[in-house]
This record gives sequence, structure tokens and C-alpha cells, in this order.
Amino acid sequence: MAATFIDVCGKAVKVEGRLLRVARLDGEKFTFPDDPEVMVDALRTCGTRIDLFTFIQRVPETTPKYDYPMEWDNFAVLPVSTFDHWFTQQIRSYPRNRARQAEKKGVVLREVPFDDALLQGICDIYNETPIRQGRRFPHYGMDLERCRKYAGTFLDRSIFLGAFFEDKMIGFVKLVSDPTRTHACAIHILSMVRHRDKAPTNALVAQAVRSCADRKISYLMYENFVYGKKGVDSLATFKEVNGFQRMDLPRYHVALTAAGRLALRLGLHHRLIDRLPAPLLARLRALRNNWHTRQLQTSAEAS
Repeated sequence: MAATFIDVCGKAVKVEGRLLRVARLDGEKFTFPDDPEVMVDALRTCGTRIDLFTFIQRVPETTPKYDYPMEWDNFAVLPVSTFDHWFTQQIRSYPRNRARQAEKKGVVLREVPFDDALLQGICDIYNETPIRQGRRFPHYGMDLERCRKYAGTFLDRSIFLGAFFEDKMIGFVKLVSDPTRTHACAIHILSMVRHRDKAPTNALVAQAVRSCADRKISYLMYENFVYGKKGVDSLATFKEVNGFQRMDLPRYHVALTAAGRLALRLGLHHRLIDRLPAPLLARLRALRNNWHTRQLQTSAEAS
């Protein structure tokens, strides 16, 4: 069932689910309720059926502030002071060398405006390959207009960074700051697989730190540190060696209906896959990755 977007208290709220209808703020990692109690009351009377409302506490407030049912959610967060401090004190030698490698191989980093040139570059990156990290890439096949809608959210507080090689964009990242400009989230960060030898992703992380430091943004968030029961994987290791730390923030779940209260009591607000044993999940991921790899090889041989 497609998500429904409604306006509540001047903020966009996304409502998802068929049997259990769960609402969250659009861009919840960098958008927060001004007054959760007022928001909850407004959601109860908004005219759209909502069983649960979930929201997280803002970075870096790790101590619970509200008297709602709560669980811990984890995020990868980098404290930012100056670029030089990050480069010399917060990261290991490997990402430092990779960032230098990008420059030596001719990769140029710069902030770019939101225009058709950026969107075409993003589409070229999205459409390079249908499989990434062993799984089907959901944005493969995206056209310019779909990209404009997908990447064009929160433009009033967004920064787009591009990695260029021989004047062609080979990687990008979108940074979105919270309204107080305390932290920024790195979203849509991606680079071309065929230019992996030039370390564009490492260079983009470095440029993201520089852009935050220049704007006195104190924290850079890079999505979750770990996902579900997956544990520390190659992506989490990449974040760690680049100076990101795990920060556990309170996630609140507010039941608005009897169905929401029952779901919360039974743990049905979690995805089914997150309730499976970790060894089984690892086995299923391996099977999925092998299947997608074979499909990609078959397609390449056929062409």
C-alpha cells in the first residue's frame, strides 16, 4: 500500500501500512515535532486513520525527555569541529589515504546547485547497474522527472556535493540539516561502481565534513550504524573508520487506537524480518546475494 502524506501542525507526515497504520514525520532524522503532545492530539483528530505515531529524539539528546513508550534506535554520528581535526585526529590512516588517492587520481569535489545537470548526473549513477551490494537496486531505471521529485525534498536546507572525474559526475551526496542547523544527515550518497578505484565515496565523506565544518554544523549523521540484527558489516566498518560513532537515541511509539495499543503490546510494530533469528537472516541474505549475482552475470553474458 502506497504511503499517504498529510499535513499536521505545519509538517508533512507520512502514513504507511495496510493493517497497522503507522505515521512518522517525513524526513524524521532531521525533522522533529515542535511539541509532541500537540502533534499527538492533532494526529488523533486529523481525519486519517493512524494507529501508531513514532518519532525520534534529535541529535545529540540521548537522554529520554518524553513520557511515551520508548525503544532505542541507533545512528552513525560524527561530531564535527574543524576539517583538519577530523582529518588528523578522528579517522584512521586507511580512509585518510583513500581521500588523498581520490585527489591524486583527478577526482574533483564541489558543491553543486539543484538543476538538470545534477539530476542527469544522479540518474547516470542510479542507472549504472541494477544490482548493488548483492541486492536489487531500487532506483535503477529512474528518469529525470522521477529523480527531480525524489531528490528535490527539503531544498531550503539541503546541500548537494558532487565528485567529478574529467568533468563527469561519478558520485554525489545530499546533506539535509535540521531546522536548528545542529546536525546534518547524509542521504542518497552513492558513487559509480566502475570508478571505485578512485575512492569517490571516501572523498565525498571528506567533503561532507568540510561543508559541515564551514557552516558550524556540529554533527554529521550517516543513517543507522547497524540495521536490525545484521550487526557490524562492511558498511558499518566504513562508517567507523571514517570517524562515525554509534549514537543511541530514544525512539517513541505513541498508540492512537486500540489496534495500535495491541500492536505495541505484541511487538507487531516491528517488521517480521526483524523478528527472525540472526543466523537465519544471515543465511537468507547470502542466498539473496548469490541469486542476484547470478542474475547479473546472466544478463551481462546475454548482452
